[in-house]
Amino acid sequence: MALEVFCRYGFRKTAMKDIAEASGVSRAALYLHFDGKEALFRAGSQRAHALVLEHVDAALDADGPVIDRIDDAMNAFLQGLMAQISASPHGKELFESDLALSGEVTRAAREHLVQRISAALDDAAATGEIDLSSIGASSTEIAALALTTVEGIKTVHGGGQSLAAGSSLFMRILGAAVNRP
Repeated sequence: MALEVFCRYGFRKTAMKDIAEASGVSRAALYLHFDGKEALFRAGSQRAHALVLEHVDAALDADGPVIDRIDDAMNAFLQGLMAQISASPHGKELFESDLALSGEVTRAAREHLVQRISAALDDAAATGEIDLSSIGASSTEIAALALTTVEGIKTVHGGGQSLAAGSSLFMRILGAAVNRP
């Protein structure tokens, strides 16, 4: 509920009163749980990242080719975190607020994603599905590059179909580099 209010008014103009009214609780009750809108925003960011990481883990744990699973995980990570905020006229302010207030949450989530992709690549290499030696990079380096590339696509083209198409193209290129013939 709080995210909807932040998306409607932006971070700076949202008051605890607005969030309390939208949530159907008193302002006093809201202050029992949160010191202010900054703490509430951080808690929301933690919750959103945790939920998205569950989707990432599910995508990486699914059956299928590792490159397809990584593509699904990347899309779950980036689309899941940005869909509602990107649709808001206050999206840029909200993203900036998230970095300022919850930067450690975002960094930890990115690290989790890189570690999980790295492990998926290592597992696929161990079973002979892919050959990482063909490109001379570690699974962690590949995972970090994949995330950076897809985040770059998001920055240039935004979310939605453009992000999915760009991510898919990059994953096909990565697959061509590491898949066994």
